[in-house]
Amino acid sequence: MSRLDGETKRKLREMNAGELLEAIDTQDETLSIGLPFEDRVRLAVDDAYSTFTHSKVAGLIRRAGLRYPNADLRRIDLLDERSLNRQLLAQLGTCSFVTRQQNVVLQGFTGSGKSYLGCAIAKRACEHRIRAHYVRMPDLEEAWVAAQDSPGGSGKFLRKYAAFTLLVIDEWLLDRPTESMRGMLLDLMERRYGETSTVFCTQYSQKDWHQRLGSGVHADAIMDRIIHNTIWVETGTYNMREHTALASA
Repeated sequence: MSRLDGETKRKLREMNAGELLEAIDTQDETLSIGLPFEDRVRLAVDDAYSTFTHSKVAGLIRRAGLRYPNADLRRIDLLDERSLNRQLLAQLGTCSFVTRQQNVVLQGFTGSGKSYLGCAIAKRACEHRIRAHYVRMPDLEEAWVAAQDSPGGSGKFLRKYAAFTLLVIDEWLLDRPTESMRGMLLDLMERRYGETSTVFCTQYSQKDWHQRLGSGVHADAIMDRIIHNTIWVETGTYNMREHTALASA
């Protein structure tokens, strides 16, 4: 492809076609000189699209706020002691549950890898161009308290966290939520129900949720919007932090 003049380059940049401009400028003339014009254009567009996609995914991962940004479902340590369901993990990696607006609960003992798995699922969603976000429940509560101190802050808070196509809430029910927090969780789960997907990372089995949510009508309503369309993943009792420490000793 012939080299472009300055005015053409300016127009491409003005149209936010920088990736295409770079692909054209760096196209190997030796390899492409004998190709038809259409093939040379296709190659340039393919290269530009690859760069654009990589940049888009990298931005989604960065904005997701992952605790473990390098987490990868394809590199999960599948020790026999963990008893993880390989087929289920592979299914989660397709992110089809997001398309179906299903939730996921990762439940297991401290150190069993729930946070890592939650981040790995969120990162996989980003790779599928899905807008994801990770937050610890204590940080979510802190943000909720701060939001109530500003005019319209509560509404902005709820709109923000309702808008994520995939929301990972880590340390779910680690502390018993206050009455205000329970009211917020009900509103948030209602907004997300049937529209988006939420991943809950928790030490507590489903039978304990009602009590930790206050055992009242809010607990009933919150659980009703979570448990009926949910994939449950047991992460077991094996402590991966201890395993990693021993392996690196």
